Amino acid sequence: MSTDIESPEHTALRAAVAALGHRHGPGFDRAALWEEAGKLGYLGVNLPEEYGGGGGGMAELSLVLEEAGAAGAPLLMMVVSPAICGTVIARFGTEEQKRAWLPGLADGSRTMAFGITEPDAGSNSHRITTTATRTDDGWTLNGRKVFVSGVDIADATLIVGRTSDARTGNLKACLFIVPRDTPGFGRRHIEMELDAAEKQFELTLDDVHLPAEALVGDEDAGLLQLFAGLNPERIMTAAFAIGMGRFALDRAVAYAKERQVWKAPIGAHQAIAHPLAQSRIELELARLMMQKAARLYDAGDDMGAGEAANMAKYAAAEACVKAVDTAVHTLGGNGLTKEFGLARLIAASRVARIAPVSREMILNFVSHQTLGLPKSY
Repeated sequence: MSTDIESPEHTALRAAVAALGHRHGPGFDRAALWEEAGKLGYLGVNLPEEYGGGGGGMAELSLVLEEAGAAGAPLLMMVVSPAICGTVIARFGTEEQKRAWLPGLADGSRTMAFGITEPDAGSNSHRITTTATRTDDGWTLNGRKVFVSGVDIADATLIVGRTSDARTGNLKACLFIVPRDTPGFGRRHIEMELDAAEKQFELTLDDVHLPAEALVGDEDAGLLQLFAGLNPERIMTAAFAIGMGRFALDRAVAYAKERQVWKAPIGAHQAIAHPLAQSRIELELARLMMQKAARLYDAGDDMGAGEAANMAKYAAAEACVKAVDTAVHTLGGNGLTKEFGLARLIAASRVARIAPVSREMILNFVSHQTLGLPKSY
């Protein structure tokens, strides 16, 4: 895809990550690719240099995930570990938290999951019921989380809980680092019909006792800190979707150039060529919005980045689903075979439409925040 608007450094990074992804390719060993990407500095390219990162931002990290996905080797935990958790700790964590976590998150030797969704709350983060109660020596957490990626391979999970505001009696969001083996922190594997290396889990927090230093950032700035992590999550989900869409499109284009049923390759026929061209256009447009969102976020414009990140995630998900569907249809029966590796993307491509926030909630965001329309809820 075109990279004319990118700096030479970004173009070089894109080429290097693409080469790494193609060396591993479809059917890749997630652990091996994660380790190599970490050693090369790709996983922590957004984290501060003083803690072992690359000193870049979401512009660079989203580029890495996009290119890995385009090579058929996406790393879903990049959305969570360096993008959400790494960003939150880098921006709001204590010096001790930064020293303890950021170097490992940057080189891939440590991984952190992120728990926000609850069975009864869904997309409504204001209905989160996981509560954190202050104790003499720290905090006690109780609650449940669902659809948490990679808990089994993560050293800890960044849990979104709610604490009681003594002044108002209201509950406010706060973030806590919960190590994997903490007593009372249970997990149940959720069987998914997805071809993904990362597993999904339901979490139970039953009187989970944490030290005071488990709280990330200021107790009174929970929502600010939470949304500081959610914007990168949307940007990275867009990168994940664009990479997947590019992978599917590249497979379909290569097939359409070679597959011959009558006198010319099937790609010469407009019924085949035009849908592929449309997918290319839609993926490129989604990528431009993703780049805008990343640049706004890296510039410190959280409000502007919020709008752009939601739009990028929406556009990328729609483009990805269409690209995968078009690719499968281009190959016909071959599109459903394991040999070409496209059928497994039919379910995977829809993840970006659903998570981390549904397309309908993004439309709500744009209608309310951008257009100023009234809410129905």
